[in-house]
This record gives sequence, structure tokens and C-alpha cells, in this order.
Amino acid sequence: MKLSAPATLGLVLALSLAACGKDAGDAAAPTESASPLAKVAPPAGKSWAETVTVTPEGGYLMGNPAAPIKLVEFGALSCSHCADFAAKASAPLRDNYVASGRVSYELRLFMLNPYDVPAAMLATCGAPEAVIPLSEQFWAWQPNMFTNVQNAGEARLQAIGALPPDQRYAPLAEAAGMTEFFAARGISADQAKACLGNAARATELANQTQAAAEKYEVQGTPTFRLNGSNLGTLGWEQLEPLLQKAGAR
Repeated sequence: MKLSAPATLGLVLALSLAACGKDAGDAAAPTESASPLAKVAPPAGKSWAETVTVTPEGGYLMGNPAAPIKLVEFGALSCSHCADFAAKASAPLRDNYVASGRVSYELRLFMLNPYDVPAAMLATCGAPEAVIPLSEQFWAWQPNMFTNVQNAGEARLQAIGALPPDQRYAPLAEAAGMTEFFAARGISADQAKACLGNAARATELANQTQAAAEKYEVQGTPTFRLNGSNLGTLGWEQLEPLLQKAGAR
């Protein structure tokens, strides 16, 4: 799925971007565990599902950082296939796998098109532990973004595209309804303005996307890696059995 934005909205740096739902190629089979792995108890008074750390690659890891089964998702907030995955997988992945301490889940936001940049800037504007829940909520709200963009009209989008690059994110977020969405979830207007005006953050997100495309051959979203093996783009129905084969059963 691709958004039909005009060419004037070239807000992402010159990247060779992927497509939502495009197959990422042959998946390498992860190592299968002969027996179930033991559950790992969290530190006293804590829950693995509420433990979030920022990784060196710029991802947000939920769960036991030393979990023997490491799942990474490259996901785009504008991607409808990512939204479908989140709707089906978020609760069971968190409650049945991450909470056990055997599986960690890391979300690395991927810039699929211009709308992903302000969306990611706002989703990561607050505390690290809020990023994954906010992303899941955004995916559920995502159809409203498409409607808002359509209603914004060609003239407004072209006017935004004519602005200097570092001044486009805030009006684009406003036109898409993102500012209002995140304001209802604790990201104040002043906080959003500061985050959307951070050109260095936009460049960082673009560089992370470029690195994912080059280093991990991410060609579509959502793309998954399991213990270092590239699984390509999968649905929850295909991914859950792989977690179980790896020992989370």
C-alpha cells in the first residue's frame, strides 16, 4: 500500500524506500529448540511487559533484554499491513511471550513515506516506554489519517511541500490529524512543536531507515528478524509458530 501524496511532499531524505507488505525475500530458518525454554522471572516488583529499553540501533525493546528469543520488527506507522499485524499480535505477543521473559520484542520504526516522519517524531516524543503503546494506538487510528489527508486537499499539501524541508513536519502532522491524535494521548502542543521542529531527529530517523535497508535488507513492512534470522514480511499466524519452535511453548 502506498499513499497518493503529490511529489512536492518529498519530506524523507533521498532513500531507497520499501513498500508496505512487500515480501522481503526468502526467510532464513531460525534455530529450533528441542525443548521449551524456561520462563524468566522479572526483577521483584516489575513486569517484563512494562520494561522498555532503547537499543543502540534506535529501536524500542520491550521485555527481558537478555531474553533467549529476540524478535525485531521493522514497522512503518503509515503501513496498513503493520496495522493489521498490531491488531492481531499486540496482546498475545505481550501477554503470552514477552511477559514470560523468554521473548523480547523490539520495534524499529521505518520511514516508508513522508507521513511516517512526523508520525515517528511524535510517537517518540515522550518517554521510551510510551513508544510501543502509542504506535499500536496509532495503527488502530491509521484509517483516520488517510481520510484527513484526503480531505486536506491538493492545494494544502502542495503548499506544505513548498516549505523549507525542516518546516514541513508540523503542518503535515496537522493536516493528517496526527497532532490532535497525540495531544489526546499526552503529547502537548508545545511538546509536539519542539519535536516536529527537530530536524536532526528527522535526519536520524531517515538514517536508521537507510541502515535497515542496507544492513538487514528490509524491503517491506512489517519485516521481522528472529534471533538474527531475516523472516521477511509475515502475519501473526505465520510468526507465532516460529516463536514456539524457538522455545516459547
